[in-house]
Amino acid sequence: MFGLLCMCSLFFIYVQYTNRNTIDMTGRQKILKSIYPVLMGASKLLGKKSRTINNTLRIKPETSFYTLTDTLNNGETFSFEILRGKKVLLVNTASDCGYTNQYEELQKLYEQYKNKLVVIGFPSNDFKEQEKGTDEEIEQFCKKNYGIGFPLMKKSSVISSQHKNNIYRWLSDSGKNGWNNQQPTWNFSKYLVDENGTLINYFDPSISPLSSEVRKAIEQTSVR
Repeated sequence: MFGLLCMCSLFFIYVQYTNRNTIDMTGRQKILKSIYPVLMGASKLLGKKSRTINNTLRIKPETSFYTLTDTLNNGETFSFEILRGKKVLLVNTASDCGYTNQYEELQKLYEQYKNKLVVIGFPSNDFKEQEKGTDEEIEQFCKKNYGIGFPLMKKSSVISSQHKNNIYRWLSDSGKNGWNNQQPTWNFSKYLVDENGTLINYFDPSISPLSSEVRKAIEQTSVR
C-alpha cells in the first residue's frame, strides 16, 4: 500500500511538472499530455495505427486540389488555390485525445519548414467524441497551450457521413484524388499533398509529425 501511494504521488508530481505551462486544461487532458511519450512508445512497439501509404507512382488527382475551399474556424472562406507551390499536411485533430500533444509537434514542424510547408488542422468530434468544444474554445485551447500558428478549420466530420468535410471527401476518395481511399483511422491521421497538388502520403496517428518518415516526405523533391 505504501509503495502504491508513493507511485501515485510521484505520478501526480510528474503530471504537475509536465503541465506547468498549460492553461485551462482538464485533469484528463493533463494526464494525456503527460503520458503521450509512453503512448507513442507503446504504439510503436505494438505496431498500433502505424501504417503509411505512399503514392509511389505519383498518380495525379482527377479533381484538382486547388479547386477546393473550406471554412476557417473564424468563419472566413479559405481557398486552397493559395497553397500552390507548397506541400500541405492535413491533420484531423482533437483536444481530448491521447495524441493531442501532437499539436506541439505539428507547430514545430510548421515552424521548421515554414518556407515549403503549410500545416492545416481539421478539428473533429468523430472519434469517441474527443473534440466537444466550440470553434472558439478549440482555437483558444490550441493557442494557449500549444502556441498554434497554422490554420485551423471549422469543426467538421472527417469520416463517412452525409456531413463529411469536402476536403476529406477528396482525401479519401480515389475517384477524386486519383489513388487513395484510406479514411482517418483516429484523431491525428495525416495526409501530405505535394507542391503540385498531388496527394503523396498518408500517415497513421501513431507516426509523429517529427518522425523521419514525415520529414523525408516533406524534404523530397516533387516531380511535375
